[in-house]
Amino acid sequence: MPVPFITVEGPIGVGKTSLSKAIADQNRFHLLKEIVDENPFLNKFYEDIEEWSFQTEMFFLCNRYKQLSDIQKKFISKEEPVVADYHIFKNLIFAKRTLPSAEYAKYEAIYNILTFDMPKPNMVIYLHASLETLMKRIKLRGRDFEKMITPDYMEQLAADYHAFIEHFEQAHPEIPVLRFNGDEIDFVQNEADLQLILRKVDETLQQRSLSI
Repeated sequence: MPVPFITVEGPIGVGKTSLSKAIADQNRFHLLKEIVDENPFLNKFYEDIEEWSFQTEMFFLCNRYKQLSDIQKKFISKEEPVVADYHIFKNLIFAKRTLPSAEYAKYEAIYNILTFDMPKPNMVIYLHASLETLMKRIKLRGRDFEKMITPDYMEQLAADYHAFIEHFEQAHPEIPVLRFNGDEIDFVQNEADLQLILRKVDETLQQRSLSI
């Protein structure tokens, strides 16, 4: 059976890192967290998306490539389970929204070269929520660079995520995708909601082991 490699995805502010940490703690999996605050272009990006999008996305791509290379070498190749608070496909979601078509074509070519042999998740958890909930949670966590995120940008991003997940499920029917609505479930404040998700993850892992 392939070693569990779970990724948690969804729009900004939906709770990816909190849930990933809970899953890692519950199952004693290694936790892979994306690096956001270290991106030197991020503040400039939200001030002027058109000017700084390519630099921002290339930093994230190279950084995540290095993270996944290390994860493959240090954990997955040694059959040690991993849960990550991102999937590298998010690079294409953000890049397609912000880059001009000519730059996106170059970016996509680099992305394909870097990721074709990278480890791929065998379970995806997709968190989604209404625009109102996402904006409220972004405000609560108080990151300076996120204060510049507009509702229009977030609404487009949430729609892009939904479309990408729909495509992902069709393209990879062998990979289970668990969906949770952040308007209905608050796994940060409500322990019962968290336990519900953890049970579902555990059941899915058991089903994988029985079907292989």
